Amino acid sequence: MVNAAVLGYGTVGSGVVEVLRTNRDIIRRNVGDEVRVKYVLDLRDFPGDPVEDVLVHDFDVIINDPEVDIVVETMGGLKPAFEFTKKALKAGKSVCTSNKELVAAHGTELLQTAKANQVSYLFEASCGGGIPIIRPLISSLTADEIDGVSGILNGTTNYILTKMDTDGSEFSDALAEAQKNGFAERNPSADIEGGDACRKIAILSSIAYGRHISWDKIYTEGISGISAADFKYAQEIGAKIRLVATSVKKPEGYYAMVAPGMVNESDPLYGVNGVFNAVKVHGNMLGDAMFYGSGAGKLPTASAVAGDVVDEARHLHETITTYWSDEELPLQPVGNMENRFFVRVQGSASDRAEEIRKIFGNAETISLPSLPGEFAFITDRMKESEFADRSGKLGGMISRIRVLFA
Repeated sequence: MVNAAVLGYGTVGSGVVEVLRTNRDIIRRNVGDEVRVKYVLDLRDFPGDPVEDVLVHDFDVIINDPEVDIVVETMGGLKPAFEFTKKALKAGKSVCTSNKELVAAHGTELLQTAKANQVSYLFEASCGGGIPIIRPLISSLTADEIDGVSGILNGTTNYILTKMDTDGSEFSDALAEAQKNGFAERNPSADIEGGDACRKIAILSSIAYGRHISWDKIYTEGISGISAADFKYAQEIGAKIRLVATSVKKPEGYYAMVAPGMVNESDPLYGVNGVFNAVKVHGNMLGDAMFYGSGAGKLPTASAVAGDVVDEARHLHETITTYWSDEELPLQPVGNMENRFFVRVQGSASDRAEEIRKIFGNAETISLPSLPGEFAFITDRMKESEFADRSGKLGGMISRIRVLFA
């Protein structure tokens, strides 16, 4: 018998309990032993819920029980999740989690603690919900030099942008719809301002490149400035707007960014809609590989967590190696990163053609009858710093979005 304790009986925690109980026979077959939820920790009571039989309110009950082999942390946030996780690892209990905030902030320390105590710390569900991506990076792709990771890593923002694309909604209306349908939190700032995707690309990139990338050093933009008008232009050129998190290795070093970008049908991300997520990985031998699936939701995320439980149950009192050095990987200044830019400006293309040419050279212009008094143009590829300098000379700029295709 393998005993597990689940910390937090919210959306993901209750999902983990459901998966472990519903798929008990499949899990027993894959582990070679039964996995039982011995405890669920939560401050609340759940009258009438079957979890009442195993519910505890004191973490010490779990930490002091030598029969608990695996701790499942689904509390979220840093406190008390970090303290509880570290105590569990030091007590010789493996831990798995969906907590991307904790992994991004303390992943290297917790991996080292796990190794020192001959247990494992796994976090498959922290980056792509139900998408298996961490395990391929640490096992299947270890013969490749990974030189690029990018993707759509947040289901909330992708739902909002998909709705704006399909029915012409403004951002505020699409956000309200997402909240109504349970795809966005009451306070959605971590999602819509890019913080959630930023932490995920930091984790993925750190594992892919083997050295630690601090999430708070990654240039990040959200989607709150995207409008229905932006989508009208995007549709005119056969593109979609998505929040894309990316990191890439160049000869001069590594770059990372989270920002809205235009993608066209030549990009696999073009077809990623709704709450679905996708991760693209590029290796020097493999080329491109794409991982796609449900990026959020109770059961998809819980399924990924339960997969880690199975892995840890197979390797009790062993360390499943995740190579992620605590050595900091310096990022190149974002100003040196190169992109093309879609720019909306006030006026008419014919009146301002010479001005645009002098500042940006030959640029493709787009005018839409439905948007009088403005037009747009797309620049050639240039450094971010160069665009900033040139756009400073341009009056009446309404907005700009990076163009992620040639």
